[in-house]
Amino acid sequence: MALHRLTQIVMGVPDVAATAAYYEDFGLTPTGGHAFATADGGEQLRVVHSERRRLLRLGVGADDPDDLDRVASSLAALDVAVERTATGVRAFDPGSEVTVEIGIAPRYEQPPTPAPPYNTPGVNARVGERAPGILRDHPVRPRKLGHVVLGSTDQAFSQRFFTDGIGFKVSDTVPGLAAFLRCSTDHHNVLVQQAPVAFLHHTSWQVDDVDEVGRGATAMLEKDPSRHVWGLGRHHVGSNFFWYLRDPAGNFSEYYSDLDCIVDDALWTPQVWEGARGLFRWGPPPPPSFLAPEDLAELMTGAHQPG
Repeated sequence: MALHRLTQIVMGVPDVAATAAYYEDFGLTPTGGHAFATADGGEQLRVVHSERRRLLRLGVGADDPDDLDRVASSLAALDVAVERTATGVRAFDPGSEVTVEIGIAPRYEQPPTPAPPYNTPGVNARVGERAPGILRDHPVRPRKLGHVVLGSTDQAFSQRFFTDGIGFKVSDTVPGLAAFLRCSTDHHNVLVQQAPVAFLHHTSWQVDDVDEVGRGATAMLEKDPSRHVWGLGRHHVGSNFFWYLRDPAGNFSEYYSDLDCIVDDALWTPQVWEGARGLFRWGPPPPPSFLAPEDLAELMTGAHQPG
């Protein structure tokens, strides 16, 4: 796949300082100017001011200039205005109100995480020692930005924008509601869902394993229990372990591990999912605020105000 990862997001929020402090607590490394890096992806988040919370820009990595030419041509075929530079392509999706920037970027080089030994019936992989997961005392540091979930007022067009225009592939769908789209070997890097207003539902950040999911969330909740949204659980679509928290602006952020990996498109069959089974396999049921964020009405009002 010529596209290979998400590079950076620019998140707009009313209170930049409070939101930036949250993402530092979350484990991202400050790089200056309210920007943050992951362990393996470099600078992947920038927090800026906006009147309402939203995703302003989304970066996608490509391999070479030929990939940029293809994207520019495909977007133009959708009657999308395209800004072409020597190093990138920029276009605006009216459904999600996000500007997507496709640029030449290096691929991830992630040092492998050794699989922790698990004792299972008939197999004692760990003998005479405590589980490594309970001995860790270092802060949790997300390895990379995995995906973003966007509300779109025109889900069908947003899906075409990302697939027919940019070159994302469909991994799974929820009919009439959402599509899980990938630009890498991850099961999904973007999910666009039908919504009454364009908004950022959540960002998702990879950690090493389920212990890091639990440790990261526990540390966040020890500092502020009101940050909790949903978890611990395991999704059905994507298969990953998850725990969701809420930043001061109202955006959800997810620690995840063990996401499905799609290396060969011919070996993956997209499926159609409906109901709770597609949302999670085990864990507590999702709270109503996860399905319909409590500030949606406020966001809808703000979206229709001048400026």
